[in-house]
Amino acid sequence: MSKSSSGFAANVLKLVTGSVFAQGLGVLAAPVIARLFAPEAFGVAALFASITGIVGVVACLRYELAIMLPKTDEEAVNLLGVSLFFVLIVTIISTLIIFFADDVIVNLFNSPELSKYLWLVPLAVFVTGIFTALNYWNSRTKHFGRLSIARVVSSVVTQMGILGAGFTGFVSGGTLITARVLGQFVSTLVLGGQIWRNDGRLFKTSIGWKKMIVGLKRHKKFPIFGTWSALLNTASQQLPVLLLAFYFSPKTVGFYALGQAVLSMPMSLVGGAVSQVFFQKASEAHNRTGNLSKVVEEVFKRLVSLGIFPILLLTLIGKDVFIVVFGARWAEAGVYMQILGLWIFFQFISSPISTLFAVLEKQNYGLFFNGVLLGTRAASLVIGGMTGDVGFTLFLVASTGVVCYGFLCFWLISKAGLPVMRALYQIVKYSIYSSPLLIFIALAKWSLGVQEIGVLLLGLCCLVMYYLPVMIQDKELRKPVYKLFQEIGFIK
Repeated sequence: MSKSSSGFAANVLKLVTGSVFAQGLGVLAAPVIARLFAPEAFGVAALFASITGIVGVVACLRYELAIMLPKTDEEAVNLLGVSLFFVLIVTIISTLIIFFADDVIVNLFNSPELSKYLWLVPLAVFVTGIFTALNYWNSRTKHFGRLSIARVVSSVVTQMGILGAGFTGFVSGGTLITARVLGQFVSTLVLGGQIWRNDGRLFKTSIGWKKMIVGLKRHKKFPIFGTWSALLNTASQQLPVLLLAFYFSPKTVGFYALGQAVLSMPMSLVGGAVSQVFFQKASEAHNRTGNLSKVVEEVFKRLVSLGIFPILLLTLIGKDVFIVVFGARWAEAGVYMQILGLWIFFQFISSPISTLFAVLEKQNYGLFFNGVLLGTRAASLVIGGMTGDVGFTLFLVASTGVVCYGFLCFWLISKAGLPVMRALYQIVKYSIYSSPLLIFIALAKWSLGVQEIGVLLLGLCCLVMYYLPVMIQDKELRKPVYKLFQEIGFIK
């Protein structure tokens, strides 16, 4: 297995640099796409993504998480084989469900247009499952640069496909769906090809049915607890899309989908990279010493320092951002984003930490938590949906999300041996750092009457002012960022 001498932040940077280009392309294309496609089209695409997301997350029956844990590559590669086998099984089952229940699905979510594209669900599940399994093998071998390449390819194919079709008049939800499935398919081929070139010989000589069965039994907690836990967690994440469609309309779903995507984009860019590297580092530390507190404290501090200000900023000026960037017809999506901001922050800091369920082999607790999360979110959506008020519905969803994700994060931190008060201190510390800049923007907006474009420019300036001291204080972040700037020619 390839060894890497890179530190935690350097490995995160490898993932982030590729993702910066991929997400950057998405950011540049988003204002154009939002003007080409109506909210209803975004709503249909969001419904498709929710359905495939719920099924796709359990395509490997969570055996992909076990790939990180064994001490030998031979055992790990057979767990990769187990993961790919279950991807095939889940794809076949999803094909049968779509074939026999497509009308029921379309009627349930008030979206006749969705019926044209349900046949793509099994393909999306198959591709997602394979990519997920390969991704964890890639993390085990510490080839984080490969994933960056795959993300760039996926983004280029997806955005070019959407823009090309949009400018030629194909502006339906199906265009968004097809382009994203195609992007995922191509990126899976790219990642798979890179892995096979380096590790193909190991796969050929080590994978066998008997060894796969041994790994399947050894890590049976993953399908027994992890599958249901992941299913409940993903269902709770996708439930707003599904129930907003049920109670309101695809247009409402479109507003929610774009607002949530803008909130999640920078969070997933950093959080996804941190999560993968943290999982590898935590597994390594647990195998060697059993002491996780230092690794957990490092990642928690970094997540809070990176995430708290932009989320609070978007909570303050979300509507202004959407009017300037996406056009006046998307103002309601900006209001949704303001309501959901704190929920996304707590989800951001808890998502990487939640991999400790696997490291500590406490998947049963993860299952219980995700059951509670799903129940509280469903109750919020049903109660809000029955009132007919979208804003109130989203406020209930955000409130229960803050409580649940906050409790999850601090409970896991305590189980890893880190005092909760030390974690709370980091949140208070960076909230205080953020306050003067946020107060300045609020005064400019409401007391001085600065217009939307001025508010946005002030927000961008304050982002720079916030992150400069953060980088100065965090040596692990400063070193790789400095190196990146040297490589691209910003500094000598």
